[in-house]
Amino acid sequence: MSRPIAVLRPEPGNRVTAAAIEAAGRGVIRMPLFATAPIAWDVPDPTAFDALILTSANAMRHGGPGLARLIGLPVHAVGTVTGEAARRFGFNVVTNGDSGAATLLARAEATGTRRALHLAGRERTIEAGGIVADVITVYASDPLPVNDMAMLSGSVALVQSARAAMRLREIAADRATIVLVTISSAVAEAAGDGWERVVVSPAPSSEAMIDAAMALAD
Repeated sequence: MSRPIAVLRPEPGNRVTAAAIEAAGRGVIRMPLFATAPIAWDVPDPTAFDALILTSANAMRHGGPGLARLIGLPVHAVGTVTGEAARRFGFNVVTNGDSGAATLLARAEATGTRRALHLAGRERTIEAGGIVADVITVYASDPLPVNDMAMLSGSVALVQSARAAMRLREIAADRATIVLVTISSAVAEAAGDGWERVVVSPAPSSEAMIDAAMALAD
């Protein structure tokens, strides 16, 4: 019997990923560890910046109507999902990398970016400095209560952020029976030791993580 695959990301991504796994005929445990919500923000003068830095599609989901005032700025995005969300909103995505924030900033600088605006979550890895002239918080992710961690025993769990990895490390009661598929080596490191197995996805995308998890679940 195949192992169930646990989806830990927040909504609405949780149900999208879960649906893709279910469509492949696999069992799913839906257990979002965080909930995201918008935070009120003031839109700065767009002429003060030459680009936008986006590291999560949540900036597009929760940024609200103020985003429209920034559409003239080119976007440098981490991850295909983030880039697609920005394009759907009307932004011109000029850099769409999957190697993390540091690599993205280097690529943005190579294109001539000197005063970027980063629209971010409350918990983030990029702060103002270098080519990032300002960082504005447009959403927050808060922990959700998890009542039955025993559900994860014997599962393959998808871990898509270092913050989720650290929380899972704190609350998982039976690590030795849980296999992790992480989106990057940094997330695998944040998860710590003691798991049955930790596998880094061959590509930092939901599709690649799902494929890896299904192979491990058999």
